[in-house]
Amino acid sequence: MQPHQSRYWLNNKRRENPEQFDQEVKQVCDLNQVAAELQAAGVHLMSSDEKTGIQALQRKYPDKPMQPGRVKLLEHDYIRHGTQALIANLEVATGQCVAPSIGDTRKEGDFVAHIEQTVALDPKGIWIFIVDQLNTHKSESLVRFVAQACGLEEDLGIKGKEGILKSQATRAAFLQDETHRIRFVYTPTHTSWLNQIEIWFSILVRRLLKRGSFSSVNELRERILAFIDYFNKTMAKPFKWTYAGRPLQA
Repeated sequence: MQPHQSRYWLNNKRRENPEQFDQEVKQVCDLNQVAAELQAAGVHLMSSDEKTGIQALQRKYPDKPMQPGRVKLLEHDYIRHGTQALIANLEVATGQCVAPSIGDTRKEGDFVAHIEQTVALDPKGIWIFIVDQLNTHKSESLVRFVAQACGLEEDLGIKGKEGILKSQATRAAFLQDETHRIRFVYTPTHTSWLNQIEIWFSILVRRLLKRGSFSSVNELRERILAFIDYFNKTMAKPFKWTYAGRPLQA
């Protein structure tokens, strides 16, 4: 017994509604497994999310290169130059990072603008976005954009009062509608590992951000975009998705 020690744990969300949880997980897994077929049919399957608070840290002194018997040494002290928020899409069928957005914030308007610029790559195409449960992924602005882009003329109602716009639940139901040319699929709460863009974010951290030194947010932004271009040309390939959605340990 060590009463002075403790650690965090996360309650299994599946216990609250196993059938719904399993159905939502299976939906995402099924899409990941048929990404190539969807692409061949002209459907764009995107795994999308935000990586916020990316710090532009500049090391106060140059690194010391590795030598025989000594690893590379990174200066401990640094200068902070601010942060940036990256909103990115991973095209599941190809493994490429498509239409990234980088800015100071990741508010409702930022996410809608990101979706707009992504859809603009194929304005008449069919788009499926896999996203998490963040409130900006179920916003009024996003509903209005999808309705306009899909040519839907139905009454959307009033936010907080009635109709499609009434609540996050009603907005999410609209955005998930499979009859829409642009739709969203939501991962269950606490299942970020289902969203393949998180795998790509880990690559970005290991390959660029972890050891990077950036003199400004502008340099940080330019180097992230340069890395994305390099990644797409030399490293991108679809991730081998083997999980089929069967329930994990309850």
